[in-house]
Amino acid sequence: MESAGRPGVIINMGSASGLYPMYSDPIYSSSKGGVVLFTRSLAPYKRRGIRINVLCPEFVRTEMALKVDSEFIDLMGGFVPMEMVVKGAFELITDETKGGACLWITKRSGMQYWPSAAEEAKYRVLSLSSRRRSLYKGPVNLQLPKNFEKIVVHTLTHNFRNATRIIQTPLRLPIEPQHVLVKIVYAGVNASDVNFSSGSYFKGGKGDVASRLPFDAGFEAVGIIAAVGDSVKDLKVGMPAALMTFGSYAEFTMVPAKHVLTVARPDPEVVAMLTSGLTASIALEKAGQMESGKKVLVTAAAGGTGQFAVQLAKVAGNTVVATCGGREKAMLLKDLGVDRVIDYKAEDIKTVLKKEFPEGVDIVYESVGGEMFDLCLNALAIYGRLIVIGMISQYQGEHGWTPNKYPGLCEKLLSKSQTVAGFFLVQYSRFWQEHLDRLFRLYSRGQLKVAIDPKRFVGLKAVADAVEHLHSGRSIGKVVVCIDPTFTDQVARL
Repeated sequence: MESAGRPGVIINMGSASGLYPMYSDPIYSSSKGGVVLFTRSLAPYKRRGIRINVLCPEFVRTEMALKVDSEFIDLMGGFVPMEMVVKGAFELITDETKGGACLWITKRSGMQYWPSAAEEAKYRVLSLSSRRRSLYKGPVNLQLPKNFEKIVVHTLTHNFRNATRIIQTPLRLPIEPQHVLVKIVYAGVNASDVNFSSGSYFKGGKGDVASRLPFDAGFEAVGIIAAVGDSVKDLKVGMPAALMTFGSYAEFTMVPAKHVLTVARPDPEVVAMLTSGLTASIALEKAGQMESGKKVLVTAAAGGTGQFAVQLAKVAGNTVVATCGGREKAMLLKDLGVDRVIDYKAEDIKTVLKKEFPEGVDIVYESVGGEMFDLCLNALAIYGRLIVIGMISQYQGEHGWTPNKYPGLCEKLLSKSQTVAGFFLVQYSRFWQEHLDRLFRLYSRGQLKVAIDPKRFVGLKAVADAVEHLHSGRSIGKVVVCIDPTFTDQVARL
């Protein structure tokens, strides 16, 4: 309440029963919606300097709580100690940024602010002006050249620059039925580009892979549909499109219409949402089975996919720990909301995890491999899940990708009922459009930030430089190549 013009704090104590985000019962769903609407209704008071908060301990040892079936109390993790309630109350009072928030306290999950950003998003409606801003208006009359350039792999080696070259090829017209021609505007760079150029992703022996040469390079891109073939109904010339097919390092590419992902804009941020964003989103949901109230560790967190993993874990209501190398990367991660940033150039990761998270972390999103994999496995809690989405530390070297041996792995997993899950995005293609739409919605609402590496790479000639920059360890965020700067300048003027 207010007194003599000074803002005050009102804390309302209530039961948190019915707020658990994993329940799907309609009663619980309506309770969650009620919490969202209630906390939203407090906004006018917050603007006047009056902070009203809700403190919801699930079960405290009171006369009323003792009448509840003890087996049910045990199932919920037991009574919440009064010390936790007092700690939560003081946190609400002292942290001015939590005005209007609900703090949910349980014995099993600790303290969590509710609603989470993901839950609140379910009840938010975009304004008409916001929806209009999301509509893309670009040039429709695209001039098709007789020839275009693209990058092909002509020899198998993990050295991308030596493996590739730029060639000129005729633009084949008319477009094949059920295919579309896409003018590439931005292409994304991935750590696994060097595995692709060495033939590691193809089946068969070295001779079988060599027989495929030359083959097109590049995994992902965004652009504009420049032409369509017969029997293509839903895609029109001028529409923005995203691709996750081989051959994205090119000025133009022809792909089956069924492989086109529809997007709102052909922007570099959308490129980042493709391989990098989709890997984080789908891997955490499917392989990590991510819930709320967990401790999530993300390695190489300031990179293309790590930046998405930390934010999605926070949106889901988790405590996020992230590793990186360098002050600038650490600053980015703090800006993305990471709870504990471990800069391995300033701190020892193993020491920090052992001291600050003695019971371990519940989910690990791992992309480094080698010694980092061992470290993460040892930091995994009982029932913990470790998701392997890559092993960038093993991609470079004289012989390229060299597999590692992990002695005692089975014994470690067995002793703590842990899981190590591999994740390869290609095998989850049926979820691509759904998760891409979800990522763009979060981005449009300001709930997701997309960091693009500040170093600018322009044209196909810069692709090899961009790949080497990514593997140098100096990149921050997603590394993107602008294939056609004249086109992007034209769109900017429009």
